[in-house]
Amino acid sequence: MTKRLGLSTIAIHGRTPHRGADWTPAVTPIYQSATFRNPLGSDADVLYTRYGNNPNQRAIAERYAGLEGAEDAIFVASGMAATALAHLAVLRPGDHLLASRWIYGGTRTLFDTEFGRFGIEVSYVDPDHPRAWRKALRPNTRAIFVEALTNPLMRVVDVPAIAKITREHGLALLVDGTFCSPVMFRPLEHGADIVITSATKYLNGHSDIIAGAIAGSSSVIEEVTRLMRLWGPSIDPHAAWLTERGMKTLSLRVERQHRNAMAIAQWAATRPAFSAVHYPGLTTHPDHALATELFSGYGGMVGLMMAGGVEAAQRFLAHLRLVTHAPSLAGVESLICEPRLTSHKGVGAEEREALGIPDGFLRLSCGCEDIDDLLADLAGAL
Repeated sequence: MTKRLGLSTIAIHGRTPHRGADWTPAVTPIYQSATFRNPLGSDADVLYTRYGNNPNQRAIAERYAGLEGAEDAIFVASGMAATALAHLAVLRPGDHLLASRWIYGGTRTLFDTEFGRFGIEVSYVDPDHPRAWRKALRPNTRAIFVEALTNPLMRVVDVPAIAKITREHGLALLVDGTFCSPVMFRPLEHGADIVITSATKYLNGHSDIIAGAIAGSSSVIEEVTRLMRLWGPSIDPHAAWLTERGMKTLSLRVERQHRNAMAIAQWAATRPAFSAVHYPGLTTHPDHALATELFSGYGGMVGLMMAGGVEAAQRFLAHLRLVTHAPSLAGVESLICEPRLTSHKGVGAEEREALGIPDGFLRLSCGCEDIDDLLADLAGAL
């Protein structure tokens, strides 16, 4: 086959499908083994699960690389491990990292508390001020990091515009694509060098594993692999197997989640109980035009600001019956949480307010339920 396969086909079969021998399993077996028999006298790479080359680990890495259009990929034990290792693969002591101010609270804590111990400076830019990126560059700037679709305000970052800057200055561009999934947006096709995702979310899609992934050039993944083998955050074979199973329905799940999110955002926008609805599919969203240009869809995440603040949010959450009050996102079940107590708990109230995430803000991850049932649950809770 010379024509590139579609994303659904890649998610199910990989980018180089082949007919296996008769009587071989249609589904990858679980290789629940730490080690493998080694040929006598061989100097080939040892098969060892901590090394990330267990057959289950390689199967999902190749599948994910195909989805992102990358030369190679690697899975690790969590999204935070993926974020840390991806950055450490391109940064050295004395380097400066320029990051978007609109990022996950855990990532911000990693940058602020840990990177300094490695001699890496981090500063932040508001992505809605394009000229600020160039002004913030330093002689020792080596990389820029952004979330393509931000947590939890669902703002859209202009990755191609930032990629133009990184190309001009020879910098690495790292993009967290977790909220998009490769079905909706593939950062490498828009100038990014490395894409990071929390595979816990859309790739697996069933809220039953913790994992992260990194995709990019072979040289970058080789360095990430070296770090992973030293630091040790390899993914367990069973978690890898569950991720592969989940990836096969990625396109189907994402399509339903996007439809549900659009319907809920449109419904919520008509309800006075919500003072703001954050969803890039709404024409009132500040990044609607950019989302329409860059993305294949608008995502399965909706930000809801309760007009009555924390008290109203607590009453609303207490009366939900179908939507589950829990952190994380992108599972087949709908989940809702308060960022002030989860993703941005480490950020002070004043800074959260400045970021546009005041108390009373709710983040809704739309699942695959029937939309009439979801709307009835939300309406009943109001």
